[in-house]
Amino acid sequence: MLRTRFAPSPNGLLHLGHAYAAVIAHDLARARGGEFLVRIEDIDGTRSRRELVPEILADLEWLGLGWDGPVVFQTERIADYAVAAERLMAMGLLYPCTCSRADVAARALDMGPDGPIYPGTCRGKTALPGDPVAWRIDMARASDLAGPLWWEDELAGRQLAGPEAFGDVIVLRKEAPASYHLAATLDDANDGVSLVTRGMDLFRASHVHRLLQALLDLPVPTWHHHGLLLDEAGRKLAKRRGSSALADLRRAGEDGLALAQALREHRFLAGISLSTGVGVAP
Repeated sequence: MLRTRFAPSPNGLLHLGHAYAAVIAHDLARARGGEFLVRIEDIDGTRSRRELVPEILADLEWLGLGWDGPVVFQTERIADYAVAAERLMAMGLLYPCTCSRADVAARALDMGPDGPIYPGTCRGKTALPGDPVAWRIDMARASDLAGPLWWEDELAGRQLAGPEAFGDVIVLRKEAPASYHLAATLDDANDGVSLVTRGMDLFRASHVHRLLQALLDLPVPTWHHHGLLLDEAGRKLAKRRGSSALADLRRAGEDGLALAQALREHRFLAGISLSTGVGVAP
């Protein structure tokens, strides 16, 4: 059975961009006789606010988007992330890194899809006991071990994975149990998600996720990277830029069902447009 999911982080209220993503995931599942799941990605330290979860669920109900089964929380799966990381360590693919973001930015020679590419400063070194460390994957070694990998996007077609463009990404963060790359990949596998829907800004991340799936013997879904809602400055809607919250519209008495239908028909509020391009391989 086809299964999709909507996986917001409770570090702010949902906005129209989230609503658009949720409508797409929900409608693709319903149109194909599948299931639509909700997962709360709440492992981002103090930025995750449990009190926002009821607001998120109320917004989805207001939009008329019902989900199947119980809501899943990432904080319930920390042990799973540790087991996966230990497996990658046993394969000799992870190494500890004490570098700060400023260190990486100062020493990086190239830019990748996520920003400055890590220059390998800590590769081959041993961290001292008590040092706060992140664990990075030796991307070259991991890619050689996995060999050529392909994945399928419903909009962009068949893709040859190119995770090397990211450099040695972090798998275990200093301040959280897992990186987005590891947690999302494991969660989608554990939830049986067969169609991963998300914005095209995460298109390139799927190259890394395909590698992790191969290394950890996880099932390979199909992806559907959709367009993004943009503000009048051409920027993706974001919590940090104060994009209008769905909760404010809901409390003001707006019609959530009508809003969801407007999103389906690409009728947006003033100052908001849709970027309809799809991602390309790195």
